This record gives sequence, structure tokens and C-alpha cells, in this order.
Amino acid sequence: MALFTRFPAWSSSSSHIPISKLTHIGNSIINLSTRKQLYQYRHSLKRMTSTASAEAAKAEKITALFGSWKSPITADVVSGGEKRLDGTAVDGHGRLFWVESRPTESGRAVLVKEPEKPGDEPTDITPKEFAVRTVAQEYGGGAFTISGETVIFSNYKDQRLYKQSIISGDSLPVPISPDYGGPLVCYADGVFDSRFNRYVTVREDRCESSLNPTTTIVAISLSQNDIQEPKVLVGGNDFYAFPRMDPKGERMAWIEWGHPNMPWDKSELWVGYISENGDVYKRICVAGCDPTLVESPTEPKWSSKGELFFITDRKSGFWNLYKWIESENRVLAIYSLDAEFARPLWVFGMNSYEIIQCHEGKNVIACSYRQNGRSHLGILDDVQSSLTLLDIPFTDITNISSGIHCLYIEGASSVHPLSVAKVSLDDHTLKVVDFKIMWSSSPDSSKYTSYFSLPELIKFPTEVPGQNAYAYFYPPSNPIYQAGQEEKPPLLLKSHGGPTSETRGILNLSIQYWTSRGWAFVDVNYGGSTGYGREYRERLLGRWGIVDVNDCCSCAKFLVDSGKVDEGRLCITGGSAGGYTTLAALAFKDMFKAGASLYGVADLSLLRAETHKFESHYIDNLVGSEKDYFERAPINSVDKFSCPIILFQGLDDKVVPPEQARKIYLALKEKGLPVALVEYEGEQHGFRKAENIKFTLEQQMVFFARLVGHFEVADEITPIKIDNFD
Repeated sequence: MALFTRFPAWSSSSSHIPISKLTHIGNSIINLSTRKQLYQYRHSLKRMTSTASAEAAKAEKITALFGSWKSPITADVVSGGEKRLDGTAVDGHGRLFWVESRPTESGRAVLVKEPEKPGDEPTDITPKEFAVRTVAQEYGGGAFTISGETVIFSNYKDQRLYKQSIISGDSLPVPISPDYGGPLVCYADGVFDSRFNRYVTVREDRCESSLNPTTTIVAISLSQNDIQEPKVLVGGNDFYAFPRMDPKGERMAWIEWGHPNMPWDKSELWVGYISENGDVYKRICVAGCDPTLVESPTEPKWSSKGELFFITDRKSGFWNLYKWIESENRVLAIYSLDAEFARPLWVFGMNSYEIIQCHEGKNVIACSYRQNGRSHLGILDDVQSSLTLLDIPFTDITNISSGIHCLYIEGASSVHPLSVAKVSLDDHTLKVVDFKIMWSSSPDSSKYTSYFSLPELIKFPTEVPGQNAYAYFYPPSNPIYQAGQEEKPPLLLKSHGGPTSETRGILNLSIQYWTSRGWAFVDVNYGGSTGYGREYRERLLGRWGIVDVNDCCSCAKFLVDSGKVDEGRLCITGGSAGGYTTLAALAFKDMFKAGASLYGVADLSLLRAETHKFESHYIDNLVGSEKDYFERAPINSVDKFSCPIILFQGLDDKVVPPEQARKIYLALKEKGLPVALVEYEGEQHGFRKAENIKFTLEQQMVFFARLVGHFEVADEITPIKIDNFD
């Protein structure tokens, strides 16, 4: 309809004009119109032709119940085809390296080098008996650093740091950190310090307490033949991140914070001056120490000229770029925008911007920001305070690495899975001259393009008058099938983890697994999510289990009222904090007919007592009083559950211990509700093994189909036993 309102002369009857007639009309337009009008005309003609083709294809589709459709996007495709990306780096020769986590190898993380020649295969750097992964703060990140021809990485099995050559194919890693008799000491987010030939990194020491480890910034010598105990440079606070050396090794910047804050609540940026013997002898607080300002500085970075840049959310509530004026110890905003130039520090090693050198010799900043559910890539001139946007296909960007006359972007879109792209720039670094995918988490995904459901960013009203929340809605999509005209699809609503996280509208085969079978899927960014500023993020403070639950229910109601989904077949799923929201929604609301909790929280008090140090005070800010801890815990309201639930849990989970899932399972079983519990040996928080990812997907699908779907699944899936049902 909107197409023809742009061309009123064609009116609605134009859709019946023969194509030849439209071509003739088009020839007249060529003589009278501008190039822009010609483009608009051709685009509209193409749209009309596509619409006609779609109508013809629709008439030939097989009519079958929503949820019963066959799809080539199988659980095997999802579990085996999607690799995880755990960081990128560029060496001194401009070669790209990345760490990929492989589900088919039980989630082993491997450092990989780009091919020497086009058409060649990438080269694995990590020997098979090693894996590049740190468990610092449980969520890890920042597990490797490359300088020159050397990589230093954290080995998963023993958590020691190792040094390895990246140019020799048969080079074996050599340990540089002490052996403590087990994975008791973890390292993350390290950098090379050339002045003292050492490695500066965050250390988490669990030797005395696994629940309350000591975190410091330490230096590890690279020149000693024998392994020395690391030298503590900075300590005394609860947490540290982003130790970054200036080009001369004379100053070090870092981020620190303490309980009960999380790094996105309140943190501090410090600079320490390095003495002749390598110690920090003087410290200056750059940001975060002013009691009149609430801010959370992050990602400090030194330019080649020794200028310190960083990101913070002071005053505006949005993470923007700033620069430190050392002579006056004040900070200067470089470019102000109601958008997020960074994201919460859940994992180490984030890299949201890079300082690059132009051909004129001046520095500019390659950065990305997130606004209204979409990422943008730009070049920021801090002197002129101007931002030039770069045109690339990605609508979602996470990390940026600078190469030689190019950028390496970790990103995705609704049709691109998580990928690494090489973005070549012109001499002025203001225009993209080439865009090339270097790595893809799912390189075979393009063969399923015709099945993809494209996300629609929706804004829906919450229970608070005048207040909105956001979600990505994916309608059912399959080129072969259609449902009856009167039928509406079942809905699976996903509540993301964190809860201070953000779901993004990118290609995710696990979502397409559902939509290609005839399910509608919605991914909710409830109040408390990142990406919309501090005010939106802080809606959840003191109200976890209320705001998130209400927003998920409001989203489902919005879709029902819009006529897009079946009110009688609303299901909910979520992992970790999203699992808690799932359980709370099922306990305290009657919107959903069934749910699946993946390593979700059932007992808030138990979580506070048993979870790891990083999040040990997190929920104090999210929940509040002891009464709230009791009343908002689903385990204490088993009598309020009234629908089927399936639970999935890793037995090595330190974030949400297995006892949480077992307690809710036994309580619901005793109550007589249909319930099932699946436990995985060797899995931590989040599932990394292909066989477990597959089993979880399939069992959710068949569980919902049997209990609320009113259809038979097309896949051959042997369902597990459901207590109080089978």
C-alpha cells in the first residue's frame, strides 16, 4: 500500500496494468525524470514483480498446521554449524587472527590465522591439547594477546598463561605463569609492556577462596628462563579490567570497581605512573571519583601520541567518547550523542573503537554506536568533533580491530550470521572501498536464505502509562508451507540473560529453527536491557522479577492484540537470568501456557549465597529487601504454577548451581504439574557442546508440541519422559 502512495498517478489499479504497459510508462519517465526518480521507479517495479511472484508461489504452497512444517534448518545444522567468536587481533604484518569456539569439539576454543592466499584454508595455531579460554569472572573474555610474532594466551584446562610463536606451524606453547596444582589462578585482558619486557594482565586468584577470589593487576616477566611469581602492580579493590600501557610504558590506565556495584553501575578510571623499577608510584583518578557524578567509564585506550581516550556515560546516561586532558586532570567530551558507544562489561577484552592514523599523520577514531536497535560504524575526528558514517551491510557491530588501511569488524545483520569482515578504506579513511567476509560463525547459512524470517523491531506499551519497551518479532517463514487462513501461529517468547544484556536482531539459526517450522518468535529487550541508555537500564533496579516479567507479558499481549499470534499457544523460554524471568512469569502471571528454563534461577537467596564473586552483590541492587528475595523467588510460589515446564542444566555451572533446577523440578513434580529436567555433565554456564545444544533445541520443540501445540513435529525426535504426563 505504501508503495503506491509514493506514486499517486498509478493508484491502486496500477497493480493490474500489464508489465509491458508499465515498461512503456517507464520510458516516458526516463526522458522527464532525474536519476533518483528512475531508481525509485525501477525499485517499485521490481517490488511489484516480486509481489506477483510471491502471490504465485503462495498459491502453490502446502497447507499445514503451524509448527508442523518441515525445514532443512535442523537441530544438527544449528548445533554443529554455528561457531562462537571469542575475539580478534591483528599482528604487526596486518594478518588477521581470531579465536573460534567449536561445538563439534566440545566447545574447544582455537586461535586461527587467516589464509596466506585467497582460496586457502585458515591455519589453526593452537595445538589440539590446548584451548584458548579463561574463566576469569566465570564469563571470561580477553583470553589472548598478540604482539609481533608472539601470542600469549590462557589455556582452558589449567588456566595458566602460555607463550607461543604465531609464525611457526609446529611451535609448542611454553608456560609463563606458575603452576598452582590446578586451575586456581586465572588471567584475562592482558597487554605487552615493551619497556620492561613483561606481560601486564588482570589476575583472579582462587587459591584461598573460590567464591571470593582476589583480583589484582599483575606483571609477568617475559625475559626470565625460570617462571617467576607475578608482580602485583595494582590491588585492593574488588575488580579490575582494561590495564592499558601508554606507548612509552610510562603510564598505565585501568578500570576498577567494588561491591555492590557492577561495572555498568559505577566504576572508576585511573592512571598510574610507572617508576624505573616497574612499580606504580603515583595514581590519578581520571573519571568516576566525583561524588556528584554517577558514571561508569570503560575501555581506556592510548593513542600513538600518548593521549588517553575512554568511554563513559556521565550526565547524559549514554556511553560516549571522551579524552583526558592530563595537564588539567579534566575530561573532554569528543562527540555527544544519545547512543551507546560501548556495552556492559560482562566479558573482558571488549574493543568498541580503534585509534587509527590517517595519511595526513593525524589520528581519527573508528567507532561504532548503537541507537534504536541498530549499530552504526563511523570515523570520528576528535579535533573537529565530526562523525562520518561508513556504509556497510552489518546492522550489528560488537568489536573493531584496525589493520593496514582497513578495519576488521565483528558484526552481523538479519541475513548475516556473526562474522568478521574486512572493511577497506580510502586514503582519507572516510569511505568504504571494499567489504569482504573473512570469517563466519555459520558459513553454510546462505543456503537457507529462502527460509529466513526477517526480524521486525517492535515498540510496545508497558504496564506503566506512557512507557514503552522493545523487541524483535520474527513471523513464521517457509517457502514451501503455509497455514490455513483462520489459524494463527504459536509464539515462543525469549527473555534474554544478564539481565543487563541486549538481544539483537541478527541472523540466529536457533531462532530460524523455530520460525521455519511455523512458529512465531519474539526476542524481548525488557526494561533493564542495555542499548537504550542508563535510564532504561535502571528500570530494573529493585524491580527484577517485576519489570522484566511485566514487559514480557505486555509484549505477548501486544502480539495477540495485533492478531499476529495464537493466544492459546503462548510459550516462554530463557537462559540464566532469562530463565529466572521465564520461571517468574510462569509463577506470577497466567499469560503463558508452557515454559523452558535453561540454567535459570529459581531461588534468589540461594543464588546470592552460592554464586561467584562477580555477581555476588548484583542481585542486591536488582531485588532489594529480604521480603522481596522470598516473594519473588519462583521456588517459594510453587502453588502458583499452573502449566508445564522443562528445565535444562549444566552440572559444572558455577553461576547458577545445579541445585536451583533440581529444587524447582522436585517441587513441580510433587505438585503434579507436567515437568522434565535434563542435566548435562561437563557443561558450565551456557551450553557449548554440539550434542547438548541439539538435544536442548529438539526437546523444547517436542515438549511444547506435545503439551500446548496441537500439532505433530515433522522431525523424528524421541521425546524424553515428562513427569505427571507420560
